[in-house]
Parts: sequence; structure tokens; C-alpha cells
Amino acid sequence: MAGTPATNCPETELLTDELSSMSLTDRILDGFKATLGARLVNNIANGLLLLLLARFLLSNDQYGLLFTIISIVAIAQLGADLGLARSAARYISEKKETEPSVIPYLVRTSLRYRMLLLGIVAVALIVTRDVLATVLEIPELSTLMWLAAGYLLFQSLYSYHLSLFQGFNRVNLSAVLEVINNVTRVLFVVGLTALGLGVAGALFGYILGAALATVAGLVLLYRRFYTQYVDGGGDKSLRNRMLKYSVPLTASHSANILDRQVDTILVAFFINPVAVSYYVLSKQVTEFVLVPASSLGFSVSPAYGEEKANESLDRAARIYETTLQYMFLLYIPAAVGILLVAEPAITLIFGTEYAGATPVLQVLSVYVVFQAITGVTTQGLDYLGRAKTRAYAKGATSVANVGLNIALIPIYGVTGAAVATVLTFGTYTLVNVYVMHSELSLDFVRIGRSLAVTSAIACGMGLSVLFLVPYASSIPALFGVIALGIAIWGVLVTASGVVDPRETIAQLT
Repeated sequence: MAGTPATNCPETELLTDELSSMSLTDRILDGFKATLGARLVNNIANGLLLLLLARFLLSNDQYGLLFTIISIVAIAQLGADLGLARSAARYISEKKETEPSVIPYLVRTSLRYRMLLLGIVAVALIVTRDVLATVLEIPELSTLMWLAAGYLLFQSLYSYHLSLFQGFNRVNLSAVLEVINNVTRVLFVVGLTALGLGVAGALFGYILGAALATVAGLVLLYRRFYTQYVDGGGDKSLRNRMLKYSVPLTASHSANILDRQVDTILVAFFINPVAVSYYVLSKQVTEFVLVPASSLGFSVSPAYGEEKANESLDRAARIYETTLQYMFLLYIPAAVGILLVAEPAITLIFGTEYAGATPVLQVLSVYVVFQAITGVTTQGLDYLGRAKTRAYAKGATSVANVGLNIALIPIYGVTGAAVATVLTFGTYTLVNVYVMHSELSLDFVRIGRSLAVTSAIACGMGLSVLFLVPYASSIPALFGVIALGIAIWGVLVTASGVVDPRETIAQLT
């Protein structure tokens, strides 16, 4: 029958039965566990890569150059993405419940536009390579931009598949792609740089990892989804709605990338690649810490759209409030810990040549809390249909971020870039929570109580860690201090009754 998944396919029937038998909470938890597991693997791999590149394989100016190029690619990718994948994911999430025959049309149309835009942007990146090299006063960019264009191609297609699998509420498949990309990237990057190929070898390793993940994504998308629905076609109205909704998504995503990448380029412009290495290293440490937040946000976001479609906004509100409570519980103490151990951690793990990253990481410890909250909020707003509002907020704060970077970097150096990020991203986070409240009517008394209790726990843990930090004179001692801090946090959390360990373990197993 047109309009329904193909009934003669055993795989489709199995998928339908599986999803119908699982509760919403089970699906969120399963998606979270799959995403968390994958991202832990990914971040362990990336952490190992970061350590090997920074400590053994590249000098700190080469390290800064590599991530200056990656930042340029991330900004160029905005023109290739234009929010199309997230818009298609939003409509797939909606239509697979109400009109599944249009799913192949959505996939086909979004991919066609993605490829067209990607070709245009890749050519533009190559054409402007000499201009970039001149403006940033980095002659090596002129040659390396050829490799950067190849990385842009595969990285854009890789991220396209991540978004679509999220729209199908199969984040476990997104997790598989992330593992393929990140693990193979480590192998290729380390191997090629160890051969003495430097930044060019590292970039080629990034290309190979993204290419393998892209091929795997195409196969999974075609076999698991595209061919499993009877193709009922689509019309221009649906295409236009998808394209129209991609506009605010483009604006918010563009502003988000600019927030995360333009400051790196400005540091390179105002200072040098060595300062970039301090800034990038600090941000990479925070990204490692933020794995649980990004995993939970990625997994729970489609549920808001489903609950809104089912007119169950109260249930969606309780899901979001509980999610916020866990973010407070994890990340307020984590921020305190990062602030206190930043200096010995940077110098012992990465070497004294990266000591300049210490004040940057200490400032960004506050950013960790804001990013954790945003990580479980923004994509949920997209699925609730509030992408346009979020785009306005992100656009305004991103412009402010650029202005603050230009004002603060010449005065305070690379630490000024971190301060600008914290101030503007904090404002954006508060706006996102307010918009979520306007959709779901949140219980701020419950949220405030959780925030107060968690802050008290963080203070108790912080006082203990402050006493122990002077003893962190070696890497084993540093990890011992961190482990003791986590143990103290666990005792305080359990004693306060905020978390029942048995219930938590039961849910996650």
C-alpha cells in the first residue's frame, strides 16, 4: 500500500515491531547508551590523537596551523550544509509517523541539494586559497587548501548522514559512523604524520577517516531506510517547506559554527599559530568532558517532536527538567574541577610548552556548564519547531562574540577570546532555556532546587580538591587527585539523595 513502509520486507516488520514495543524512555536510554558509548570511544581516540600530535608528532605551531585549517573548513562547510540535513531530519521525524511514503523523496531531494552546494563551496575554497594565505600571513595555506577541499567534501557528507539517522530516531547508527570516522582517523593521522608528512599527512588522515564513514553512511541509509519505504514521491510544497525550514536552521547552525571557529581564526590573525594551539587545546579538553551532554542531547531531541505531535507537552517538559538536573549534577562539579586542576593537567600531560593554555582552560571551565545545558536544549527546540527563534538568538550572540573577540584579543591575548566565548555563549544558553520554557512551561522551582543542591555539592568537592592539588606533581598523582575528587563527588551526591545509585545502574544496564 502506498504511504506505508514496504510490508513484504522482514527487516521493516522487525523494525516496526521493535519500535512499537519499546517505551519512549527505553528508546531514549537505548539511544543515549549507544551514543554515549560511541562518543566515549571517539573521544578516547581523539584524546589519544590530541596527545600524540601535541606531544610527539607536531610542533605547537604546526598543531595550531592544522586546526586553523580545520576551522576554515568548518566555516566553509556552512555554505555546503545550509541546514538542509537537519531540516530533512525534522520532516522525516514527523512524516515517518504520518506519511511515510514521502520519506524517499525527502532523502533524495535533500541529498541532491547538498551535493550541488558542496561542489560550489569546494571550488570557492580552492579559488580563494591564495587570498586566505595572504590575509592570515600563513603561506602554507595556499597548498594545504587543496587537501582542505577534500576534507570538506567528505566531512559534509558524513555529517549529513548523522543528522538523517537522528531524524529516523536511530541514533545508534549515527554512533556507528562516529566510531568509524574517529577511530580510523587516529590510525591514518598518526601513521601519516609519523612518516614525516607533517600537517599535510594529518589532513589526509582526516580525509580518509571521513571518507570511510561517508561510504558506510550511504550504504546504511540506502539499505536500512531508503529502500524500505514504498516511494510515493513528493511535491514542490513539501520540498519548499523543507527548504524554508532550513533557513533558520542555517542561521542558527552558522552562528554556532562561527562561535566555535571564527575565534580560532581571529587568534591566528591577531597573534600566531602558537596561540591557536593554546586555544584549540583548551577547547578540545572541554569537548572531551562534554561527551555525556552531547550524547544525551542528541538522543533525547527527537522525543520532543514526537511528544508535541502527540499533544503530550507536559511529558516533554518533565523529560527536559530531568535532563537539566543531570546536566547540573555532572557539569557544575566538573567545571570546578577543571578550574582547579587546569595548571598541573596542561603541563604534565601536554608539556610545559603548552603552559600558556592554562588560563584559557580555566576561563572555559564556565563555558562547560553553559555548553552542557545548550547541548540538551538546542536540537530539542529544532524538533519543537522553534529553530527560527533560536536562530535570531544565535545570530545576535555570534555577532557579539566576533565583536568581543576583536576588542579583547589585542588587549588580553588568547585569554580574551575565551572570555568573549563565555560571555556570549552564556547569554545564548539563557535565551534557549527561556524559549524552551515558552514551549513546555517548565517548573523553575524544581530546576532552581536542583541547581542549588548541585552547587553545594560542587563547593564541597572543590574544597577537597583545592587541598589536594599541590600534591599533583606527576601524572599518576594528578590522576589520583582527579579520582579522589570524583569519589568525593559520588559520596556527596549519594548522601544528599539526589541520585539513587541502584536505580541509576538499573536504568543504564
